[in-house]
This record gives sequence, structure tokens and C-alpha cells, in this order.
Amino acid sequence: MTDYQQLQKELAALVEGVPYPIANLANASALIFQMMEDLNWAGFYLREGERLILGPFQGKPACIRLSFGKGVCGTAAKEDRTVLVEDVHVFPGHIACDGASNSEIVVPIHQNGTVYGVLDLDSPVFSRFTPEDAAGLEGAVRILEKALNS
Repeated sequence: MTDYQQLQKELAALVEGVPYPIANLANASALIFQMMEDLNWAGFYLREGERLILGPFQGKPACIRLSFGKGVCGTAAKEDRTVLVEDVHVFPGHIACDGASNSEIVVPIHQNGTVYGVLDLDSPVFSRFTPEDAAGLEGAVRILEKALNS
């Protein structure tokens, strides 16, 4: 079980006073990948118009462009909500960047009130992510949003 209070404390220390969004996202993906068990990918996709472009991440090489409304990331971005998927193989339109992924959670990130991108975590374990993970990751995203909006 992930200690989200500790993760958020460490993330806040990493991004405090750092005016470089890409550096902050790179450190955030490394921290999350290190502190959470059973992940095979942790990273970000950043909005460019009506698509998402690969940002900083930890894990195997990934898809570079994703469309809004397509797959788990695109759905989370378009609907502006956290999407938790227990089995990606039954998610309509799932985009398989890594065939080893079986579950996924995606949390939208905002800058100036609009979707800036998404935090995307994949796991080889079915049903890896819980509502507690969603709440903890949403708290981490709020820390990143504060850094993006300052």
C-alpha cells in the first residue's frame, strides 16, 4: 500500500520553488514509480490542441500521440475526470502501448482552469488501482497544479 501522505510530502519538496514544468513532471514520474508497487509505467501526457503528447515518464517506450476521447488517457482528458480501469483489455478503444499492462489509472492535470495533461499509471496486475489510489494521486496532482499555476 502506498503512503500517499509521504509521497505528497516528498513531491511538494521536489517542486517547491522550481519554475520548470518538465523538470517537475520528470521528478514526479520518478518519485511515483519509485514509491508505488506493481507499476510498469508512470508518466505524463501533455495537451497540444485536441491531442496528448508524450511527456516525462518512467518505464518502457510509449505511444507518442494520443487523441482526446480515445483510450484511457484521451477519455480522462476529454471528460476531465479520473479514470480507473481494472482490466484495460475490456476498456473500449484501449490503446496498448505496452502489452504487459493490465490495469490503468489516469488523472487530469489543470493549468489556468483547463486540462494541461494527464498523469498515467499502468500496472501488469489486474485491478491494481483502488479508489484510495485515485484520491492519493489526485492529491499529488493538486501539488503539481499548484507548481504549474505559480
